[in-house]
Amino acid sequence: MPGVKTAISLNEELFLKVNQLADDLHISRSRVFTLAVQDYVKKQENQAMLARLNEAYKDSPVEEERKISKSMRRKQKRLIERESW
Repeated sequence: MPGVKTAISLNEELFLKVNQLADDLHISRSRVFTLAVQDYVKKQENQAMLARLNEAYKDSPVEEERKISKSMRRKQKRLIERESW
């Protein structure tokens, strides 16, 4: 996809840091901004996913789930006790 030009305003200190970073990495200033925005967007997507996961798993197990879990632990314990270590 072709690039789209845009104009942004930065304080001078940040502008100088971006220029220095571009020079250090031997890439264009535009590439620095592209990489930074890509990273920021990815972090926001990850935060949104984490929030959805936390929402999905925030409830406590219901009684039936606790019974199943307890039963599974007992079965696993018996299986492990039969193992010869």
